[in-house]
Amino acid sequence: MFAIPALDLVPLGAAAGTVRLPGSKSISNRLLLLAGLSEGETTLVDLLDSDDTRVMLDALQALGCRIEPDGSTTRIVGFGGRPAVAAADLFLGNAGTAMRPLTAALAVLACEHGGDYRLRGVPRMHERPIGDLVDALRGLGCSIDCTVQEGYPPLRLRGGQLDLSRPVRVRGDVSSQFLTALLLALPLATAQQAVQIEVVGELISKPYIEITLNLLARFGIAVQREGWSRFTLPQGSRYRTPGVVPVEADASSASYFIALGALAGIDAPVRIEGVGADSIQGDIRFVEAAQAMGAQVHSEANALEVRRGAWPLQAIDLDCNHIPDAAMTLAVMALYADGPSTLRNIASWRVKETDRIAAMATELRKIGATVDEGTDFIRVHPLAQFRSASLHTYDDHRMAMCLSLAAFHELKGSGPATLRIEDPKCVAKTFPDYFEALFSVVSVERDRVPVITIDGPTASGKGTLAASVAEQLGYHTLDSGSLYRVTALAARRAGVAADNESALAQVAAGLKLRFEGTRVFLEGDEVTDALREEAVGTMASQISVWPAVRAALHELQCSFRRLPGLVADGRDMGTVIFPDAALKVFLTASAAARAERRHKQLISKGISASLDSLRADLEARDARDRSRSTAPLKPAEDALELDNSGMTIGDSVDLVLGWWLQRRPFVLQG
Repeated sequence: MFAIPALDLVPLGAAAGTVRLPGSKSISNRLLLLAGLSEGETTLVDLLDSDDTRVMLDALQALGCRIEPDGSTTRIVGFGGRPAVAAADLFLGNAGTAMRPLTAALAVLACEHGGDYRLRGVPRMHERPIGDLVDALRGLGCSIDCTVQEGYPPLRLRGGQLDLSRPVRVRGDVSSQFLTALLLALPLATAQQAVQIEVVGELISKPYIEITLNLLARFGIAVQREGWSRFTLPQGSRYRTPGVVPVEADASSASYFIALGALAGIDAPVRIEGVGADSIQGDIRFVEAAQAMGAQVHSEANALEVRRGAWPLQAIDLDCNHIPDAAMTLAVMALYADGPSTLRNIASWRVKETDRIAAMATELRKIGATVDEGTDFIRVHPLAQFRSASLHTYDDHRMAMCLSLAAFHELKGSGPATLRIEDPKCVAKTFPDYFEALFSVVSVERDRVPVITIDGPTASGKGTLAASVAEQLGYHTLDSGSLYRVTALAARRAGVAADNESALAQVAAGLKLRFEGTRVFLEGDEVTDALREEAVGTMASQISVWPAVRAALHELQCSFRRLPGLVADGRDMGTVIFPDAALKVFLTASAAARAERRHKQLISKGISASLDSLRADLEARDARDRSRSTAPLKPAEDALELDNSGMTIGDSVDLVLGWWLQRRPFVLQG
């Protein structure tokens, strides 16, 4: 994940490969609440791990559920319709799928058993209307206070006396989550009589109600309905755990990769696993919209394969009421169409994580598109020439994921442009690894992948700095100095002598390495400590003189240049290996400061050392490195020098990240 507030996307090319989707947010949070309200143990398999599910899990735990995560399974021991606590203050972030149903369930439980519950979230959640649900619950006799602004969270729920003598009425034209909340909560109130719910106005997002009804049935609640206007919960309804429940992958998240296949699946398809023809989610019908725009889709029970068909894509005019979340993806696909595309009946966009109609129009205009918007529609005109732009994501996961699809503009013949995705970490709401999944199946010209190089003398702290910067950016790391040590270690294990240049080169060329921060893995096994052995260091020094070894490692080092970017540290990263790096840092520190750091490090490990001898050794190594005939230690001509003698690692990281963001390093010239 990314900690820095921006991610720059260079132009992306063709796509091919397989993506495994995370679990559905809508299904995950419904199942969590159902499991919590049931008696006994429910095991959820492949539950979505995201911000929204975490707040629901935290809330259920606070109410008395026992939660036992174990790899891909999550065991939940429910409280059987009676929370273990009569008062709680629950923080629900920006998760509408937690706020709405918990409001209804706790309001009913507070009436049935007494209670005092406070529900709050992030500032945006306090701007999302909940008045129609509150009005419906108050009509039942629930005592609910909107503690800051009427009709909006935060809320306080304090008992009341349920009156079920007449149907519960709720508006259906603002959010289907209000009806879902009542359907999930009111089985708790059917001990004496059946309960009826009447929907006022047209019900939007009907497929999400289908999900709710499907899951209720699995937990023993057989809801009777008359069309989409009246729902009856039978007397004596009682939640019964079905035991083990697999969580279907997220069909809304599938939309980005369906679109990816339609745009960039040129020579091979994009395969999407976890959702397919058997999906219970309404957003699976996004497939139909993509096909209407020209995508070729092969559906299996639990997988899809998508590739480009018509190109440019075909413009559409579509009522999107049935796929409100996935329809956002169509707005970006429309940039690649042969005419204007209109998405209608999407008024619900305006009360989501942000006003998505206004937000989408604003951001697409930044990259040059003509966009028309109304109260319940958006019209997007195709774009021939994309502009570089910094795109705001409004703390909205779907905005970030949708807008990333604008990075395929060169496939339409546009000149190169850079798209900056602000706050990429917001995807954690539903798809924490979205960008990693995207980058795993797209191609890009290697020399366009951004690189930061950090060169410097021994013990200057370049490895620690590089690992910290990479962690903040979500970039890959390359500790070039360790490559010679890894080669030496692998050669020793294979019985290859230090003077066998050709065999050593073969060993170097075949290394299978992975870096995780400052940890090094060879063939999947961690070798970080083994690389510090004296014999390995001695051999590394010996083999580094061989041209064939250096040539083999040069290509290996270049192969680490992968999306979204690379931070490489060593002695010749900016001068020899990545001379085109967008940012080059030459890290220095006085020999005295470096010796003191090394001394403290050794002492902390119980190794005795002389400060004077350490300093003398460092000065000698500096002299050798500067006078090497091949790739001598020196700053690149365009490197920024950083003397960290009196700085903390945090200070150094902040300075480098500041340099990185200030220079917008990969705005490309068309």
